[in-house]
Amino acid sequence: MFKAHWIFLALCAGLFATPLNADEKSPLGELLSKPIIGPDLSQDEVMEFTDSRVMPMPDVKTTDEWETFVERQRKATFERVIFRGRAAHWRDADLKTEFLEAIPGGPGYQIRKLRYEALPGLWIPALLYEPEKLAGKAPVIMNVNGHDPDGKSARYKQLRCINQAKRGMLALNVEWFGMGQLKQENFVHYRLNQLDLCGTSGYAPFYLSMKRGLDVLLDHPNADPERVAVTGLSGGGCQTIQISALDERVTLADPVAGYSSFHTRARYLSDLGDSEQTPVDLAVTADYSVLTAMRAPRPTLLTYNAKDNCCFRAGHALPPLLQAATPIFTLYGKPENLRSHINVDPGDHNYKLDNRQQLYAFLGAHFFPDDPDYDAAEITSDDEVKTADELFVELPEENADFHTLAVAEMKSLPRDGRLPTTAGRAGGWQRSKRARLRQVVRAPEYTAEAQAVGEEILGETRCTRWRFRLGNSWTVPAVELHRGSPKSTVILLSDQGRASMGPQAETLLAAGNRVIAVDPFYFGESKIKNRDFLFALLLSAVGDRPLGVQATQVAAVAKWAVEQHQTGRVKIVAHGHRTSLIALVAAALSGDVINDVELHDALGSLKQVIEENRQVTVSPELFCFGLLEEHDIKQLAALVAPNPVRFINPTARVKRELAEFKDFYRALGIQFDPLQ
Repeated sequence: MFKAHWIFLALCAGLFATPLNADEKSPLGELLSKPIIGPDLSQDEVMEFTDSRVMPMPDVKTTDEWETFVERQRKATFERVIFRGRAAHWRDADLKTEFLEAIPGGPGYQIRKLRYEALPGLWIPALLYEPEKLAGKAPVIMNVNGHDPDGKSARYKQLRCINQAKRGMLALNVEWFGMGQLKQENFVHYRLNQLDLCGTSGYAPFYLSMKRGLDVLLDHPNADPERVAVTGLSGGGCQTIQISALDERVTLADPVAGYSSFHTRARYLSDLGDSEQTPVDLAVTADYSVLTAMRAPRPTLLTYNAKDNCCFRAGHALPPLLQAATPIFTLYGKPENLRSHINVDPGDHNYKLDNRQQLYAFLGAHFFPDDPDYDAAEITSDDEVKTADELFVELPEENADFHTLAVAEMKSLPRDGRLPTTAGRAGGWQRSKRARLRQVVRAPEYTAEAQAVGEEILGETRCTRWRFRLGNSWTVPAVELHRGSPKSTVILLSDQGRASMGPQAETLLAAGNRVIAVDPFYFGESKIKNRDFLFALLLSAVGDRPLGVQATQVAAVAKWAVEQHQTGRVKIVAHGHRTSLIALVAAALSGDVINDVELHDALGSLKQVIEENRQVTVSPELFCFGLLEEHDIKQLAALVAPNPVRFINPTARVKRELAEFKDFYRALGIQFDPLQ
């Protein structure tokens, strides 16, 4: 597919081309804006790239082989995905639960309001539906929310909890971040990545909220640890498989329309998940097909909807999960413990009557197998559904959230942040920090294979359009402009893409430079056509980093330029917060290839991303996991030295943050002011 696409573009580039959004005021705008790779290639490549990097199901022949694999992958998921950074300390905190008032429910049960700490300072409101006549041990079931703004007061969720209580179960109805009572700006899921930037798992609060919910249930004196269930719709279905696969206390699970394999997500745009569904590196340690198989041999009901109008439609989401999990359940001699149900009435994204009754039947078969009076038909309880106000649970005024946690984290970052002040220490510090930067951004090794796909002359300006093939994975478009015989080369980057850089290119050409305007991954013509930032999240989930891909693409093009034109090393000029960061990382990792960096509108500190309370939706590369833990802007700039880094028209924040940077240059014996 991609080879054919490549040949077609080579033949057609520059012909019948619709210009990109060019700067109409610049005569160079049209040269920079003509398409080179077309609107679809970037989407195709990121789909292929992410799909190819998802961990496969292992080929196991015995339960011992499988259990060895599960133990290893579960441990890896805890260590490399969930409990990273500060989250390792959150995990060890004592459970804190506060029971508040009890309110009447309906015939046979009451509702106890409570709150518990998911992690120190972050409280979760919850409701315990408690049967009035409890004798001995009773099954417990945690009901988690999906992306429903009504949260724990959603009608279908209340009816489910009421029916569970009327059947003698302890039913916990927990609130979810960003929904219901926690529907707050700082609990928007795309802000969890602020924690990722600090090197602490932003997914950890989600997991700990579920783990502590189970702790609350199992702490009840009547809780039966042999009968522990979890269920939820949509995002709640995703939570269900996450906690039920990783926490061995969960004996029965019914995720409803909540997830698909990462392989499936890479191909079906509707299934691409939010930050909490696509945690950094999860696809490396435990794809969702693997998580499903991890349930074996415990009872598991996979519920999907035939005409789902949201995501995870049964036709494409369910078969790969069954294909992965069925052989494992069979190894245990328990194929009947894995069941699936496809809802057709109404068949949309729902946890309505049919899906609820499937749950009741599954609970009956496994939790009440010897009860001849157990009935899976829903007990009519419509007049017992309560309002959100009636179910409101008081929370502390200073409840933590994703943003406040990140603000607290960033205060001590980066660790070892002081720059060396002597030449003797500077060299060793740079070598160590460069190696660490390469690890943090997961920098691949790319060699640029260039193909000219069109040439044009406008007055004295000669234009060559290039497509660079990098690592058999990416195609990067670039436009080379020059006049006469330039002695130096500039790589030009912009947050707005190369088509916006006409005036800037003119200035550089007039100064005698060759200009290569590049659109790296996610920018300009390389922007992903559909669901762009969700693919950036998926890229991190499969073990890569958008920032690492972008920076190494730029560095590879720079190396090609040196070899192609034999004019010595090259300079990078970047316009914007995002490409300025890419330029710094590229220069830091490129060795002797890039000899000068000029940044316009650069951040003074990565802490601004958190201080400005940004979401990952607009600039995913700025949230590179653990980057701020190791390097801020001044540390990255110091890795480029002794080559100059110029911050053009610096803001007061840039000046304040980079004052120490001048001392670093002096430590290297260089008199240079980076603040232009």
